[in-house]
Amino acid sequence: MSHLLELQKISKSFGPVQALHEVDFSLQAGEVVGLIGENGAGKSTLMNLLGGMLQPTAGQIKIDGSAVNITDAISAAQRGISFVHQELNLLDNLNVAGNIFLGREPRKWGCIDETRMADQTRPLLDKLGLDIAPEHHLAELTNGQKQLVEIAKALSMDARILILDEPTSSLTIKETDTLLTLVETLREHGMAVIFITHRLAEIERVADRVVALRDGELAGHLSREEISHDRMISLMIGRDLSEVYPPLPDAIGEVILSVDHLTTARWPRGGASFSVQAGEILGLAGLVGSGRSELAQAIFGVDESPSGSINVEGTLLERGSVDAAIARGVFLAPEDRKASGLVLEMSVRENMTLNSLNRFSRRTRIDVTREREQTEQWRQEYGVKAPDVEQPVGDLSGGNQQKVVLAKWMTLGPKVMIFDEPTRGIDMGARHEIYQAMADLARSGCAVLMISSDMEELLGMSHRIAVMCEGHLTGILEPDQFSEASIMKLAVQTGGTAAPPK
Repeated sequence: MSHLLELQKISKSFGPVQALHEVDFSLQAGEVVGLIGENGAGKSTLMNLLGGMLQPTAGQIKIDGSAVNITDAISAAQRGISFVHQELNLLDNLNVAGNIFLGREPRKWGCIDETRMADQTRPLLDKLGLDIAPEHHLAELTNGQKQLVEIAKALSMDARILILDEPTSSLTIKETDTLLTLVETLREHGMAVIFITHRLAEIERVADRVVALRDGELAGHLSREEISHDRMISLMIGRDLSEVYPPLPDAIGEVILSVDHLTTARWPRGGASFSVQAGEILGLAGLVGSGRSELAQAIFGVDESPSGSINVEGTLLERGSVDAAIARGVFLAPEDRKASGLVLEMSVRENMTLNSLNRFSRRTRIDVTREREQTEQWRQEYGVKAPDVEQPVGDLSGGNQQKVVLAKWMTLGPKVMIFDEPTRGIDMGARHEIYQAMADLARSGCAVLMISSDMEELLGMSHRIAVMCEGHLTGILEPDQFSEASIMKLAVQTGGTAAPPK
């Protein structure tokens, strides 16, 4: 079969930095190619060349056998290329139809023809199985529905090549299944799809072929018959990871954190009761919207809790006070590290010491030299890949940003550490390092509460797994009860009651 798309010897440099070096890539109509690689491997750079956001330093792009020059997003769209970014390019103040046809609205007598635009939107929504009206405001949709609206926009432009960048990172399990089914349907209708994700099980389900990048170069490819979890990891990181999840400490100590019928502002009629012991990692599962993050924020004091109690080492913790939580050694690594965990414009050094400036202060001034020396030591200890500690943290990959968040708290010696989606959007190599840091933290005697939507992560990194639904803690699973089915059964068990502490 002839190739719909060919990238030949593509290279891209940013000054002295070589982001891509002579990468070859091809795609056929009706084919789904999984593009994998660690953060910084060159995936985004390669796709930005296709989307027109960047131009190659060397090499050639061909569509239908003819060389093309893709200078911007408009010229990419004209050639049938549509890019659905991880951060969606949608406007919450417009309705669904307005988003799909933004900048291309049908007009009548010089004005936007709302009726015709709605009529053109309905078949697109029907094709995607999206049961919403064209007039529905985007702000009222779930993340999964918004993702499908973005794809509907691509279909409205007669896209032949669809690039999906981490499309399921913020979706529920059900929404993820809907999206993957859609990808399979689009393939049957002849669309070519480039599917980028760190969730390798999704690649195994939908990809006809896998292409791996490593350090800006082509690391290899796998045919449909060759695709497996272990082989993909080996291609991405250049070595075998026989154990993705490190061994967890066996010894469990005294109870450090005890939560008794704690409710949240969003779920005032819910309630959760559980305990976490020294050296234990308690996984916290549940569907998106189940109240997991709200519970974590209530424990940390970010959100107020209408009722219930929190005890740390047997002493009552004041509810709704971050200062009280930090003073007792209770820390939170939030789900959205960019919005809540870091100051992106500040350096690695400034972010790492943001919570411990008193260590480096002399009267009213910061001893920057001592601060720099200490944070350089932490940078190496936690494996933060940055030229130096003065690098703006916003320039780092997701995995390295998360390491900065961890270093910021872990150097303070936490007694209770709460991780909310600790590896979301992070490649497998960096995940392994973060898992190792979590295991080491537990081994030091810290009580760890880990919220995750990743089933493999929950099963691989938890001593026990607690499950929530609609603000209730519906059950706690022991290791001999671990399975995806057991977690899902509790995750949809509405109207449950708060489980008692262990």
